[in-house]
Amino acid sequence: MFYSLAGTGKAACRAGRLRKDRSTKKLIQRIRPHEIALISHRDLDWTAAEGLLRRGVKAVLNTDCFCSGLFPPAPLQQLLQRKVHLVENLGEQFFDAVEEGEVVSIVGGAVYRRGAEIGRGDVITERACERIYREALQRRAQVMEDFLVNTLDYAYRERRLITEHMPLPSLKTSFRNRDAVVVIRGKGFREDLRALKIYLREKKPVLVGVDGGGDALLECGLTPDLIVGDMDSVSDEALRQARELVVHAYPDGRGVPGRERLERLGLKYHIFSAPGTSEDIALLLAYDLGAALIVAVGTHFSVTEFLEKGRRGMASTILVRLKVGDRLVDAKGVGRLYQPRNAGLLLPLALCAGFSPLLVMALFSPLVRHLFNLMIFRLKLLF
Repeated sequence: MFYSLAGTGKAACRAGRLRKDRSTKKLIQRIRPHEIALISHRDLDWTAAEGLLRRGVKAVLNTDCFCSGLFPPAPLQQLLQRKVHLVENLGEQFFDAVEEGEVVSIVGGAVYRRGAEIGRGDVITERACERIYREALQRRAQVMEDFLVNTLDYAYRERRLITEHMPLPSLKTSFRNRDAVVVIRGKGFREDLRALKIYLREKKPVLVGVDGGGDALLECGLTPDLIVGDMDSVSDEALRQARELVVHAYPDGRGVPGRERLERLGLKYHIFSAPGTSEDIALLLAYDLGAALIVAVGTHFSVTEFLEKGRRGMASTILVRLKVGDRLVDAKGVGRLYQPRNAGLLLPLALCAGFSPLLVMALFSPLVRHLFNLMIFRLKLLF
């Protein structure tokens, strides 16, 4: 429930049931409309903001800062445009001070429980977003330089992505001489999938979801042939419906983070060990297994997108695209490039165009005129 204290001279008050999780991706899967989200997310990215909006939250509390100024605050502007109340810098102690499911009230930057203040942070406004945007522009040159240095440095360290043959998992799904569509839950993925609807229906490509990309396919009425990733942002339903699962194993010491969850669900899976992101290994997998064409939907490639994800370089992504470039088609932005006309409006016009010649022929035919006069005569006799 959300309400305003009209006529009291106080800032608008918002009250609702609180849901919290240090992983914004996990919180999005279970939060309900009109509830308050409590996160611990520095530099909120577009995917997280879009997910919170789709779940219908009216307020987001953050123990950290929403935007540190590394990149423009476009995700915050998106939330503010939809009237979502944002409070940041509540502090790590606040996360432990509130319980999951309890009702809290927010007045400005203060958070109350049963009338007592339990935390206070900074309210994000349009003016604050403008300030952060100006700071991001001032820092852009240094940020870009650091990003480029990190990219080149790690590109050499991760060169075995394209110089060495990595053992591939033995899959039942056949990629040989087939098109493959790799779906990442990135900006604009829904529009791009809708734009590819005819292609998907006619070509019937192998459908690969990268973590939450599996849910993106289900939303469009498609069943993923393969889900690849560390399984931290995909629903149980998508995991159960996918025909095969490939868990990303990290050779840098992080191990196989998705194994425990799949074993708990009792699902069979394959392991693919490789450096880079899950998005990268999904493209590599399709390429090395012989896909004729790889269509990437929702991929991350701009500097801002990588900074939003907390990555200070894009070495593995550049290396992978160097390797698969001759077969890769990036569908990013297709939905904005072309919007098909409404077929419902074209159908009556097509019918009229088709029947017009028949109508003209009928009017000028003596036989048709005779039948028409006979019908009129019969009607006169009846009435």
